[in-house]
Amino acid sequence: MSILAHGIDLVDSARLEKSIERTGQPFLDRVFTAGEQRYCEFKRKSKLQSYAGRFAIKEAVMKVLGTGWAKGIAWTDIEVVNEESGQPRLLLHGRCKEIADEQGITDIMISISHIETHAIGSAIAVGDRA
Repeated sequence: MSILAHGIDLVDSARLEKSIERTGQPFLDRVFTAGEQRYCEFKRKSKLQSYAGRFAIKEAVMKVLGTGWAKGIAWTDIEVVNEESGQPRLLLHGRCKEIADEQGITDIMISISHIETHAIGSAIAVGDRA
C-alpha cells in the first residue's frame, strides 16, 4: 500500500455563505448530500464552518483524483460522514468511485480544520497502482 496522491483546499467561509444565501436550498442540494446537510444543520454549533469544511474536502478530493469537475462527476459523489468518535470519513459514490477504482485508490484519508473565517480540507489517497 502506497500514498498515491494528496490534495488540499482552503475555503473562505464568507464566500461560501454568500453562495448559500444567493441560491439557498438548490445550492445545498447540488453540493451536499442529505446526510451532510443534516449533520451541518443539526449536529454542529457552527453550520457554516461545517459546510465550509466539507466543501474544502470535496475540492481536495478532486485534486486527488486529478479530474476537476469533468467526466460526469457530481459534488454529491463525494460525501463526508463522521464516526461516533467525530472523526470524519470519506465515502465515494458514482463516477468518483469509478475513477478512484480505476486509479487503484483503496482509501482516501481526510482531515478537516476550521476557524470562523476559513476551513481547510486535506485528502490523501492510498492504494496500489495497476
